[in-house]
Amino acid sequence: MNKEHLLPIKESKLGVIGGSGFYSINTIECSKEISVNTPYGKPSDSIRLFKIGNLEIAFIARHGRTHKFNPTEVPYKANIWALRSLGVRWIIAPSAVGSLQEQIRPLDIVIPDQFIDRTHHRPATFFNEGVVAHVTMGDPFCRNLSGILSDIGESNLPGGRQLHRGGTYLAMEGPAFSTRAESNLYRQWGCSIIGMTNHTEARLAKEAEIAYASLSMVTDYDCWHQSHNEVSVEMVLENLTINTEVANKIVYETAKIIDVERPQSSSHNSLKDGLITKKDLVSKETRSKVKIFTDNYWL
Repeated sequence: MNKEHLLPIKESKLGVIGGSGFYSINTIECSKEISVNTPYGKPSDSIRLFKIGNLEIAFIARHGRTHKFNPTEVPYKANIWALRSLGVRWIIAPSAVGSLQEQIRPLDIVIPDQFIDRTHHRPATFFNEGVVAHVTMGDPFCRNLSGILSDIGESNLPGGRQLHRGGTYLAMEGPAFSTRAESNLYRQWGCSIIGMTNHTEARLAKEAEIAYASLSMVTDYDCWHQSHNEVSVEMVLENLTINTEVANKIVYETAKIIDVERPQSSSHNSLKDGLITKKDLVSKETRSKVKIFTDNYWL
């Protein structure tokens, strides 16, 4: 068992989960590439390691670097487990999203603070198969990490583009885009943006005691906006290309801050009062799967 997951915060790694169009960190050179075996199967891709100052960054392409996994097929549990096993305690998740509000324009960036889950086929917990834990999800995204990401984002956005602090991320199953009726319903609910992946990662990261923040890059107005073209893959890919350079810069500058500050998060002890099942009542097989999360509590 890799013991790097036990590293203190001051020695921990930053994880970056790159979404559509963000398949590598192109501002620094990769120092190492590794494959990680997990109890939940293979991650989306090998993990590439980068270094900024004294901070090591573990990068994984959410959909694989050839984009072979659709949003439902992404091996979320394997990805989060693999990152945690390497000592990752912060995750930045650059992701493509659609806007559900007029003031959030294509090429803007949103740092959401809430989500609503409309997925149906996702493995959204590590705690099953004989073990139960309930973590608090009132603040699903880490406030401290999101604050740093927002500050860096505002100072690195090109003119004419805006960063929006806070907002509700509507998570849909995909891979098809919304119907117009669905899009208008989510607008009535007050949602800010719509995507297909961050909710599942945020839930699992909270259970894994990893601080998680979303760098949501707006590519389109979904399909509700009558005066704009209906969302298409071509439109999304074009705006993803434009966003990638900015996202790389924001990740790079945020990593430099994390290297110095090593920000603490309530997520770093989210299991403290959440574990319900007693250790001696859990099977050896299940204990081995969640060991990297429970080592601090099941001594």
